[in-house]
Amino acid sequence: MTLAASTTDATTLARSRAYCEQLTRAKARNFYYGLKLLPEPKRSAMFALYAYMRLVDDIADEEDGRSIRQRLGDLEAWRLQTHAVLDGQLPETAHALWPAFADMVWRHKLPARLFDEVIAGQRQDLEPAPFETFDPLHEYCYRVAGVVGLASIYVWGFEGGAETEQLAIDRGVAFQLTNILRDLREDAARGRTYLPLDELAAASLGVEDFRAGQGGKQFLEMMRFQIERAEAYYEKSRDLPNRISRDCRATLVAMTDIYHGLLVKITEEPQRVLRERVSLSLFSKLRIGWRASRAR
Repeated sequence: MTLAASTTDATTLARSRAYCEQLTRAKARNFYYGLKLLPEPKRSAMFALYAYMRLVDDIADEEDGRSIRQRLGDLEAWRLQTHAVLDGQLPETAHALWPAFADMVWRHKLPARLFDEVIAGQRQDLEPAPFETFDPLHEYCYRVAGVVGLASIYVWGFEGGAETEQLAIDRGVAFQLTNILRDLREDAARGRTYLPLDELAAASLGVEDFRAGQGGKQFLEMMRFQIERAEAYYEKSRDLPNRISRDCRATLVAMTDIYHGLLVKITEEPQRVLRERVSLSLFSKLRIGWRASRAR
């Protein structure tokens, strides 16, 4: 019996898990179809993990009239509630997330440091500063995506110790670099770019060029460099599926194929990101999920 089972009745846990699945289905357009391939209880654990990440992200990003100071305070309160769960106590708040989250972290023994890094990443989004070089961008990618990869393999089960953990981080960084390229236009509309300033300066480009939809030779050369970097992180982490539990490999393969599929579409027409948000069709995602499930 897990600590979650000893402190939470089955009905409350089931309701919490249902809440997390509904949130994931509504918000995780690129993850949900892969997560559905997982066996229970790992599937419910991953829904709880995604729900946690999404709710933290909403504290920082949701436009609801709160000031930055209020959002920072809310993030700190969330951090303290998270640590209460990690210490074996459910928070007094009645939020529907906590029973399923508690079951997930206690059952799979997720390290507290992962959640501290997630909240640190959200603080960066609240108090944004340009990334002068790739190193601080990599640290950001680790906080908002690499740690998600780490947390996931704790749920799935893995072998290979620290080496496999690094592969999971690299796969998360690959996903986030793909996100950054996909969202170039949307971020520019808010006066923001996550790309390193030294690399943009070398290409004589700036956020105003992205906002204006300014493409051309220099933009294409810059995008090819960014795409090659993202591809390198997919390649560095290519052995990750062989290191995790067999019953979870289809999910990792499906999620990777969806994200890498986005990068492939961007590669085919880089200037498309200046006009629209690149995405895969529902049919494409379902086909990727079917293919991954057949390969188990």
